[in-house]
Amino acid sequence: MGLIMDKDRLELGKYGEVLAINFLKKNGYKIMGKNYRSPFGEIDIIALDKDTLAFIEVKTKNSNLFIPPELSVNKKKQGKIIKGALHYIKGKEERFDQYRFDVIAINTSLENGEKKIKLYKDAFQVPSNTRFV
Repeated sequence: MGLIMDKDRLELGKYGEVLAINFLKKNGYKIMGKNYRSPFGEIDIIALDKDTLAFIEVKTKNSNLFIPPELSVNKKKQGKIIKGALHYIKGKEERFDQYRFDVIAINTSLENGEKKIKLYKDAFQVPSNTRFV
């Protein structure tokens, strides 16, 4: 039973990422990469918002019974995303003056069949003791 639930969760996550990318494109973002894997974990979407490089975590839920999707990006997950972003930046020749960490929360369980997509710009910050290139 756990295997089926994991498969369903992965499919929901992939579906959410497709919705998020379409949402970002409609809002003027240029997609630079998706599912970037580093030794620290994965960054769902890397996109350029004007002159700011955004590292975006996508959280998709199909139920209102538990915590909202955006609240599942806890400090531990934030730390992995920050380390992954540093890894990404160090591997690129192109430099950006501004970086940001966003979260896209998607709820697919609305009664009318619509999906609620909410973008949280600057959802979390790099701790001051972290060296960010």
